[in-house]
Formats: sequence, C-alpha cells, structure tokens
Amino acid sequence: MQTPELVHYSTEPWPAAESSEERAVFSRLQAGFRDQFEQVFPDPLAPRTVVVVPSLSLPVDELRKISGVHHYEERMLFTLMLLRMPHTRLVFVTSQPVAPGIIDYYLHLLPGIPSVHARERLCLLACHDASEVPLTQKVLDRPRLIQRIRRAIGDPASAHLTCFNATALERTLAVRLGISLYACDPALGHLGTKSGSRKAFREAGILLPDGAEDLRDMDDAAAALAALKGRQAGLRKAVVKLDEGFSGEGNAVFSFEGAPEGAGLEAWVRGALPERLRYEAATETWDHFAASYAEMGGIVEAWVDGEMKTSPSVQCRVDPAGRPAVISTHDQLLGGPSGQVFLGCTFPADGVYRRAIHEAGQRVAGVLAEKGVLGRFGIDFVSVRSGSEWQHYAIEINLRKGGTTHPYDMLEFLTDGAYDEGSGLYRTPSGQALYYFASDNLVSERYHGLTPRDLVDIAVERHLHFHGGTHEGVVFHLIGALSQFGKLGVLCIAASPNRARTLYEETVVALNVASDETRVL
Repeated sequence: MQTPELVHYSTEPWPAAESSEERAVFSRLQAGFRDQFEQVFPDPLAPRTVVVVPSLSLPVDELRKISGVHHYEERMLFTLMLLRMPHTRLVFVTSQPVAPGIIDYYLHLLPGIPSVHARERLCLLACHDASEVPLTQKVLDRPRLIQRIRRAIGDPASAHLTCFNATALERTLAVRLGISLYACDPALGHLGTKSGSRKAFREAGILLPDGAEDLRDMDDAAAALAALKGRQAGLRKAVVKLDEGFSGEGNAVFSFEGAPEGAGLEAWVRGALPERLRYEAATETWDHFAASYAEMGGIVEAWVDGEMKTSPSVQCRVDPAGRPAVISTHDQLLGGPSGQVFLGCTFPADGVYRRAIHEAGQRVAGVLAEKGVLGRFGIDFVSVRSGSEWQHYAIEINLRKGGTTHPYDMLEFLTDGAYDEGSGLYRTPSGQALYYFASDNLVSERYHGLTPRDLVDIAVERHLHFHGGTHEGVVFHLIGALSQFGKLGVLCIAASPNRARTLYEETVVALNVASDETRVL
C-alpha cells in the first residue's frame, strides 16, 4: 500500500496546531485512508493497528453535569473486541490506568481467541492525570507519551485513530501520530450542532419542529420564543438548547402559561426567561446557562406533543469510500425533569415506525456524505402518534459516537451477525434475531463500594454473564464508576425484547440483593 506523502514525522517540531501546514498534512492522511479501508479492512487476517483515544472533547462545563464522567472513557473498551482478529494490535489510551480486572473482563469475552494471545497485542497507556482537561489534550501535552504511541503503531499505513468525537485536538493528534483519523473532519463539526442539525434536516426534506437556529444569546432566544408563540397560538411550551449540549443536559424548557397576546409578548418572554426556564441538568443556573448560550449559541424549538410519544434514533456511518448507510435503529430511554436526558436504549426501534425512521436517517446520511462527513453519527427523533398515524420530528444529529454505539458494536463483536435493512432486525449467521436493552445510567447509592470483582462474582453466581453459545446474557460497561459513584452501564442481549428487559430487571434485583448482603456483613 502506498503511504501518503508528508505524513510521517520522526522528530519534532510538528506543524503548529491548527496551522495551514497541519491541515494540509491531515488532508493527505485522510486522502490515503480510503486505500487502507479497501485493502486492509476487508481482510480479518491483515496486520493493522487501531489507536483508541476515547476523549470526550466537549465543553467542560457540560461534562461536569454528568456524574463519574471521566469513567465514560471506558465505554470504548468495546474496541478490545477488535483483538479477535489475530494480527490486529490495539493501543488504548486513557486519563487514568484502567483496573486490570476490567481489562480481564473484556478479554475473556473475546470469541475464539485466547485472552493471553489478545493481551500480547494490547498496549495500554495512561496519562496519569485525573483533571478535567480532555484526554486528547493531555496526550498532546505529553510528547514522550506520543512517542510511545508511535512506537506501538508499527506501520502507519495500516493504522488509524478512533475517538469519541473529533475536534481540532483529535486532528492535531492524528497528524502528530502520522495516521488517519476515522472520524469527521473537525472543520465540519458545525454540522453536528443543534443549529447545523436543523439545516441538514431541511436539506434532506424531513420533518423537524418549528423553531429557530443560529441564535447568539438569550435576547435572540427571547425573540425566537415570542415569534414561535406568535406562529402557534396554542403552543404550551418550547425547548431552549445550547448548540453543543451533550446527552440532553444542555436543554431547558420554557412554559408559555399565562403569556399575553399581541405586542407585549416578546417583552413578557424576556422578563420571564430567568424564572421560567426549567433545566434538564440538576446543577444548572440561569447565570451559567445564559453565559453558555452567549458563548456557543443555540436554538429554540416547539415542544412536540402527542397522545403517544417516543424518542427513536437512527445510527449511521459514512465509510472512507464516501458511502452512507444506516446501521441500526433504537428507541431511546430518556429521563430528567422533562424527559430529555439519555439514560439508555432498546434495539431495534419499534416495528411500527422502524422503516420510516430508517428511511429518514438514510436521507440525512446522504446529505452529510455529500458534505464530506466520515465515520459514525446518530440522528435523534421525537415520534408522536395521533390516532393511527405517526409523525417523526428530527431533533438533532450527534456527529460522534454516542450512547447507542457501544451496545450495538458489542452485539456485533460477540455474535458475528449483521443488521438486516429490510426488516430492521439484527440476525446472527444462523438467522436468529437478537434484541437488547441497554442503559448507561443504572445508578444507586446502594452500589457504592462494590468493586469490579464483586460485579463479576454477582453476574456469575446469578447466571447473568453473557453466554456465547446461547447468545444471551449481560455485558457490563462503566465498571470503573461503580464503586465510587454507584453507577454502571448494562447491556442485556436476548432472543426477544421481553427477555432482554427481564434480564435487565434480574440484574437490578441481583445488584440490590448483593448490596444489601454486603451492608449486613
């Protein structure tokens, strides 16, 4: 395979971050990625190296709203399943070292590969830095660590970098490592903001809530809210969203109850905003929300009402050859004061509307592919039923991996199946349909003090551990957050939706009983 020109840097200095030289090198790296994708990716025996830097490169103020957020780096430990390919090497970088027991847990899930063989091809590196700085920035601040990563890569022409979301930081890291980035060019990041999402939905010709985007501050938001109410006299409430809010935590709801009609409406909204906004994040305040809005901008949208309402999502991929595809659908489990915070999901989405949202997602994916988007992204909807009809309002594009990424990829790695576009189901090679119930937010104070080893013991004793022969059982993630934060991620795989939900309920009972027994001891 021909190595792209000007992609290797054996010595410093590297191109300055965000400079034109860095962008030129990055473009050459990305241009060569298609060759790697077409020549290396199809062959499971081909030597390759995957560098995983699971940085949540998002506004720190937004991440502070999520308990145990630094453990979310562990959600990408599903990539250890890539070691099932016998000549694949994995370099996994974290802020703090991952507990050996957690690594053992994932390696023992590998189908068909002895864990000792996989371990020899796994390089774990850590920054030993628990600060709030994004992981990628921590890596960039440690040139010796970068050199260790580069030594572990081997041939850069058969290596790539994967991450949670791609920003200018990840672009700089890809250049300094001399490898391609399997993610969207950060220059296209605006397409994944709340404002960019609304524009893409219009271009794709799909339904979205009435509202306004590209708002600069709360004065703009007040004017947009008043205009929205003027267009929809019966509107009860609306949502005010930060352009780069994460997991629904950057949203707030405004009630129009008691709003006047006519010329005084905008003044009333402006005066009522500080008291009437109800935030999804429990720690949010008016002063902080208004400052964040002024910094990153945002949107206003009509609240979508219906006699029955769900929140499905579509997961898509644009591969390095530029081909868009829908790879899964889910129904999201949402919580928070007004039901906008992501808690988990079920796969697949309800069969009543699965095909409709698949087709809408495909149209959006086509628009994004034409704009040069690469890698994984999700599209969230609010679906409402009135009588026998469903309407699907596109809400946002998450131009990154998300809460539905690791459950679905883990399902694929464990069972060797594939998504069937025709039915929207996932089928194993034998044709068996599989379903799952997954949660990022199984949280209880009762779980404080349970260690990763305790968790494994509980799963084994209660016969919950995933079994490759039956394709049924429970896989855990966010394990490192359990002892300190009482928080855990759970993926329950089964041959029916009801059985998957039952497995989750059995897991909760098992953890609760074990926690009570521990307190007695």
